[in-house]
Amino acid sequence: MIDAKDLKIVFLGTPDFAVESLRRLHEGGFNIVGVVTMPDKPAGRGHKMLHSPVKQYAEAHGLHLMQPVRLKDPEFVAELRSLDADLFIVIAFRMLPEVVWQMPPMGTFNLHASLLPRYRGAAPINWAVINGETETGVTTFFLKHEIDTGDVIAQRSIAIAPDENVGSVHDRLMMLGADLTMETVQAILDGTLRTVAQADMLTAGEEPTPAPKIFKDTCRIDWTQPAERVYNLIRGLSPYPGAWTELYDGSGDAATRLGDMKIFEARISNRHLSPGTVEISGDIMTIGCGEGSIEATSIQMPGKRRMATADYLRGSRLASPSVR
Repeated sequence: MIDAKDLKIVFLGTPDFAVESLRRLHEGGFNIVGVVTMPDKPAGRGHKMLHSPVKQYAEAHGLHLMQPVRLKDPEFVAELRSLDADLFIVIAFRMLPEVVWQMPPMGTFNLHASLLPRYRGAAPINWAVINGETETGVTTFFLKHEIDTGDVIAQRSIAIAPDENVGSVHDRLMMLGADLTMETVQAILDGTLRTVAQADMLTAGEEPTPAPKIFKDTCRIDWTQPAERVYNLIRGLSPYPGAWTELYDGSGDAATRLGDMKIFEARISNRHLSPGTVEISGDIMTIGCGEGSIEATSIQMPGKRRMATADYLRGSRLASPSVR
């Protein structure tokens, strides 16, 4: 059996979700011979260069860092090969070319934030909440040509509470994912690893669930949908990037557009209003849906901070609001 310090690992990842696993591996005594993350990018009005959370951890702990612009770049591939790593671990990174993921003799495994083959794609946590799932989890699997289709190594699941948003699910899966990453590496070291083809995990006629990238149009609220679907969309996009709608004041063609209003928190109401109708009662904003309505309890207007809807209403003078 190989000892932890003798197993040479290259870690590939970018956001906070990946850092917890990297930290556990590093503090667990594993030999991290290289860390690969996205190139720095300008952010904010000052265009200050933004360093990924994985880069920040790697630099703080003196780990060998690589930030290739192109993953097929011959110089990067040569540098990667020179590290002579036994195993690559990928968490929340880019799609890897075959020349990279086939390099290590023990293979390349990925930690994915869903119970594959459910929710393959870039935004599995968001879509699980948006679709009203009551359970999700994490999966480790070996990479192959098609994205998120490799043989499954192990899975762990958690329940999703009916009032939970994607932020809290993300944080719990980050910790659970780090546990599973460590268990997977240990199984590789112990030689006890077993895999299952994803096709064998589907029942007859069942198809893998897609989890495509979230775009601005994805986040726009369709008020003709039932209140439960609107509510799930809001919590599936909170705290980031936020579900949104256009807020108007006035009636008909004379209505004034006040801008895009993001809704971060809501609750389902028993009020029955026409879709897009806004009713203000004291400090409560109720919005009609295709079936039922929701009360928006935390919102953000353009150029403003996120605030309790009650605070916004106290400072506004809405006469005849509506949303579209």
